[in-house]
Parts: sequence; C-alpha cells; structure tokens
Amino acid sequence: MEDPGNFGESGESREIAAMRALAGGDDSALNRLMDDWSPRVTAMIYRMTGNASVASDLAQETFVRLYLTRARYRPGNSARPFSTWLFGIAANLVRNHLRWRGRHPESPLDDADEQTAPGDPARSADARERGEAIRKAIATLPPDQREVLVLAEYEGLSHAEIASVVRCSVKAVERRLSHAREILRRELARFLQG
Repeated sequence: MEDPGNFGESGESREIAAMRALAGGDDSALNRLMDDWSPRVTAMIYRMTGNASVASDLAQETFVRLYLTRARYRPGNSARPFSTWLFGIAANLVRNHLRWRGRHPESPLDDADEQTAPGDPARSADARERGEAIRKAIATLPPDQREVLVLAEYEGLSHAEIASVVRCSVKAVERRLSHAREILRRELARFLQG
C-alpha cells in the first residue's frame, strides 16, 4: 500500500511531487508543503528577525508567495532545489521586512510579543542563558552576515545553495560567514571558555 503522504512517482521527492500537483491545480498540495516546511521556514525567519510574531507572519507570506509563483518553479532543477527556492522566497521577505523596519523604527510595544523560538523545549538555566546570548549575538550581526549564518548553521545549506538564495557569489558567502563567525567568537568568548 502506498503511503498517502508520498504522492509522487518513485524517486521523486515529496516537494517536487507537491509542486507538480500544486501547479496542476491541486491546491491541497500547498497544505502538504506547509505541513512539511512551515516549522523550518518559521524557525529560519525567527533567527533572522528575532521576533516570533514577525516570523509567523512572514512564514505565512512565504507560502502565499510560493502559491502565487507555483508555475515558475522548475522541478528537478539541480541548480536550485526546492529548499533553496523556498528559503530564497523567505529570505527576500525578511530582507524587505528589515529594510522597512529600518525606515520605521519600532515602538516599545512592538517588542511585547517577542517570545522564545517556536518549538523550543524547556531548558536548564545555563542552557537558556547561553541560548539567549547566542540569539542576541546573532541579532547584532549585519543582516547580510546573519542571513548566510542562519542558512548555513541552522538550515544546513551548502555555500553554493546559500549563494543562490542570497544572489551573490560563493566567495561572498564564504567572506560573510567568516566575518559572522569571527564576530560571534568575540561576542560569545565567555561561553566558549571552559
């Protein structure tokens, strides 16, 4: 019996099968993609913005954009696999949000809804302190460095995939990652000792 979640041909990824179905008019395929990818997209956006409410809103917008551009996706394009395409949509939305936020400073009330990252389990006080210090250090990185760091460290994308998402050269990705890691080493030195 075929797994109902595996609706593609043998050897075809769930994402490609869902995108084919979505492009063919099966709107329920969007729900399958959201079920599979929404937690990762939301977590990535949260790490880039530091705001759970914004992350949730931008993740939803990511899937709206995915739906609107479904016909442009080329399944099986090894130069731009589904994850890179989806994270590219999310990264563009985050960049737009950060530019907008730069022109419209937040009021103190805007920070009232910040909370821990979606899905974070309860942790010990030391682990929470370390986690908070890491989150704050990442939040201080310039947006271009934060973006490549999140995509590399949290999403596990290769340098080539990151270059495709952020539309720059692999060398630029490597430089941004190197600078980001150096800043984090300095900022988190007390946690790295001992």
